[in-house]
Amino acid sequence: MSFMKQSTVNRGAGFCFLGVAGLFVICIMTQIFIAGMAIFTDSSYWHSHIVFVRIFELFPIVMLLLSFIGKISTFLRWMSVLLLVFVFAQYFTANFDGAGAVHPLIAAVMLWVSIVVTVHAKRSMFPKKEHVQPEGVEIQ
Repeated sequence: MSFMKQSTVNRGAGFCFLGVAGLFVICIMTQIFIAGMAIFTDSSYWHSHIVFVRIFELFPIVMLLLSFIGKISTFLRWMSVLLLVFVFAQYFTANFDGAGAVHPLIAAVMLWVSIVVTVHAKRSMFPKKEHVQPEGVEIQ
């Protein structure tokens, strides 16, 4: 594969990573909202809460694969692994007596980590260009 094609593949994988990370944030927020609906409105929403996770539970694996294809930072790779561990922890705490109280805490931390991942991915895809002051121009 030529250098140009390889860098295009890397950049494309980076954009896909950013997209999946952003979708993951939206899905976690939606999942938390559905849980709130089940607690405060109608318990029939628990079924939606259980089913909805099936849509996005594998996003961290996709993100991990894309991080290798796109040669994305080691930090984002490890954060993808951490998000996957959180997904498994959610299943564990939802189905293990006595650990259920940790379930919403993990959800909150997972939301925070996923936002950090998305912001970091965006910054790596679109780095800030340093503003170069034209010579002889003073701004006061």
